[in-house]
Parts: sequence; C-alpha cells; structure tokens
Amino acid sequence: MNVRSARQASRLALGAAGCALLCACAGNPFEDARVDPRSPIAAEVAKSVRADAAYPTFKSIPPVPKDVRPHRQYGQAAAQAEKDAATLAAATADSTWSLNNTETFAAKARTDAGPELPPVAPGDTEAFAKGAKARATPPPPPPR
Repeated sequence: MNVRSARQASRLALGAAGCALLCACAGNPFEDARVDPRSPIAAEVAKSVRADAAYPTFKSIPPVPKDVRPHRQYGQAAAQAEKDAATLAAATADSTWSLNNTETFAAKARTDAGPELPPVAPGDTEAFAKGAKARATPPPPPPR
C-alpha cells in the first residue's frame, strides 16, 4: 500500500516540477527588448522593424513541388549506384593493388637510409638547452 502512495506522490511532484518549468517559459523575453542606440546596427534595426507588419499565415506556405521524384525512386537510384559500384569493383579487381608483403621494400629502404641511430638521451637534450641559454645574448636596446 505504501509503495503505491509513494509512486503517486513522486508522479505528483514530477508533474508539479514540470508545470513550474513550463510556467517559467510563459513570459516573452522579446517584449521589452531594446536596441542600444550606440550600437552600429541600431539604425538598421530601426528601419527593419515595423509594428504594423503582417504576420505570416498558413496560406503563405508554398505548395508541395510537382517536379520532384517520389521517395521510392530515391531508394532505387541509391540501389543502382551501389550496383554500379560493385560492377566497377569486379571489373577492375585484377588491376587493383594493395600494400601486402612490403617487408622486402621496407628492409631495402632501411638499408638505403643508413645505420639506425640510437635515441637521444634526455641528459644530452638538457645539456644542449643549457648551453644554448648560456650562449644567448639579448638584443641591444633601441636607440633613443
């Protein structure tokens, strides 16, 4: 019995919270919106806003175009494109290349590049940076 009343109470609380959130949205934030007169677009806003402008109606919605193909034909065109792609792949399969068995090429490239150098020790990098800072001289001050 208590479970049912707890569910009802939670539903009631959730409904009240939803109503409170929706009531907060009921106001019109644009009702008292003003344009800063110092704004560079203030003159354009004043020219474009008219209080007596007509609101659009449902009659102003354009009719459905007559020269558009039906939805089913889009699917048929997509299927035809997929079929053409498969035909093209099958027709060119014997001349298609891939990157298989490249170990020989990679070994030759490593040999042509020369001996593999060991990685630089962190101490060498720090010593280089310290020496560069010691050699660095600031530029002379500009003449006055």
